[in-house]
Amino acid sequence: MSVLSFLTDLASSAVLSGTEQQSINTSVSTLESRLGLHFQAGAIKQHFRFGSSTRGTILPRSMDEQSDVDYMIVFNDASATPQTYLNRLRSFVERRYGTSEIYQSQPTIVLELNHIKFDLVPATTDWFGQLQIPNGSGGWQVTNPNDFNTTLESKNKEHRSLIKPTIRLFKFWNAASGYVFPSFEMEKWVCGLSFWFASNQRDYFFAVIDALSTDFSYTQRVNNEITRAKVIVQNAKRYEAEGLPLKAEGEIRKLFRL
Repeated sequence: MSVLSFLTDLASSAVLSGTEQQSINTSVSTLESRLGLHFQAGAIKQHFRFGSSTRGTILPRSMDEQSDVDYMIVFNDASATPQTYLNRLRSFVERRYGTSEIYQSQPTIVLELNHIKFDLVPATTDWFGQLQIPNGSGGWQVTNPNDFNTTLESKNKEHRSLIKPTIRLFKFWNAASGYVFPSFEMEKWVCGLSFWFASNQRDYFFAVIDALSTDFSYTQRVNNEITRAKVIVQNAKRYEAEGLPLKAEGEIRKLFRL
C-alpha cells in the first residue's frame, strides 16, 4: 500500500458510521423532547445543533474519545448572568439524565452518554438580536455558531472535496498526539491554508504538516509533537523518493500511533 492509498482509506474511515449517526440523531431527538418537558413554554427561544457534527468533520469516538456534539439552547430571558443559565442547564441534565456523567466545562455543560458527549451551550440574544454565549470569564461574547460552515463548504468544493477529509486526518493526528491543539481552531487554520500544487489526499495532508511550526509560546510537549510529525513526514518523503512505499507508509502510521 502507498502513502496515498493509506491516507485516502484512513480519511474515509474517519467518518461516522450509519449506526453512529442514527444513534446521535436519536439522542438529539430525545434531548429536544426532554428540553420541552423540563422548561416552561416560552422559556426557550430556540435550540439547535452546531459545530463539527453539522460540518461533517466530527470523528468517531474510536478515533477521538473527546468527540462531541455541540448543542445551543437560546433562552428568551436575557437578564441573568451566564452562570445562571449554565446552572439552569445543569439542573435540567441532572434531572433528566440522572445516571449520566455531568459536569461544567466553561462555557458549557457536558453530558456524557455511552455513545456520544454533548456540549450544551446556553445563549441569549443582545439588543441587536445577535446570539451571545458565555465567554468563560463571567461575561458574554457574540457568536454566529454556523458561519464557519459556509466557509468550509466553499473551500471544500473549491478543492475537489479534499479539505474535509484532510481536516479529519489532522484531527485524528491531534487526538492521537494527546490533543495538541483545540479542535475548532484547527479546522479554521486548515481551511485558511493555501494548497498550491496539491492534487490528492497525500499532498493535502502533507501540506498541513509542512505548515506546522514550533513556537516559543507553546508548551514543550506541543513543540515536541509538532517536531515529531514533521520528521515523520520528511522520512516518509525520503522513503518515497527511494522507491520504498512500504517503509513510507510505515512512517506515516507512526503519526497516528497505529
